[in-house]
Amino acid sequence: MREEGAPMSWLLEVEGLTRRFGGLTAVDGVSLKLAKGELLSVIGPNGAGKTTLFNLVSGLDTPDDGRVRFEGEDVTGWPAQALAARGLARTFQHGRVFANLSVLDNVLVGAHTRLQAARPRLGGVPSIGAIAELALALVQPPRVKREEQRLREEALEIIQLFGTRLAPRIDLPAYSLSYANRRRVEIARALALKPRLLLLDEPTAGMNESETAEMLEIIRELKQRGHSILLIEHKLDLVMQLSDHVIVLDDGRKIAEGLPDAVRHDPAVVEAYLGHRHVGEKAQVAA
Repeated sequence: MREEGAPMSWLLEVEGLTRRFGGLTAVDGVSLKLAKGELLSVIGPNGAGKTTLFNLVSGLDTPDDGRVRFEGEDVTGWPAQALAARGLARTFQHGRVFANLSVLDNVLVGAHTRLQAARPRLGGVPSIGAIAELALALVQPPRVKREEQRLREEALEIIQLFGTRLAPRIDLPAYSLSYANRRRVEIARALALKPRLLLLDEPTAGMNESETAEMLEIIRELKQRGHSILLIEHKLDLVMQLSDHVIVLDDGRKIAEGLPDAVRHDPAVVEAYLGHRHVGEKAQVAA
């Protein structure tokens, strides 16, 4: 979170973002702003449009209307790989790992956009032709070896963040891991990109209480290290503990935003989650 009195620097600005699928409007004019070093949570009932919003921000889908600005630059409609190279990393609601690769290699995949030495330059312009790539793979110039070693050391450091859950398993194939550990590998891979913005889509989905508590501490550590995070999460206790700000979606529209405790007791939010009969009650909204 930014220091009090410091000038606001918007890392991410979303304005009027809209996405339609036939007659269904999945995201309807949503706007949000995320400052550097902050954690902003997006919550809402199932089908509220949260993951569609993430897809639009991360370049997996293109909005029908609205704008996305990242570090002041209009990146609306940019493809995911271009945004990744720009410093935007994300995880997915249903974890995605490379099943046959080891834990370490999975994490190293996340650093591929940062491997500069392995990109030959012709006339000062990067060129990644198949012949050049093959030559580099065979020759392995010293600069490539040095950079690969550096990235390997960084990957090992990231894996240590997950302690005994991943560190003893760095050489195991991802398919042999538990569901929770595959989710951890996915986050580690995203961190290997050294993202300026990290999008976490339900990082505790499918985890039990103790696994969720561990993930909460990992995200808290990332926040303390200065990471800027946009989070989708269904476990409200985690959201309340971690978030600087919260926005709430329902039927594709933003119905509330603000500080965590204020949002938690907003009548519109309670109604969206629990129905009209609970409006006005200080119910524990189960995100």
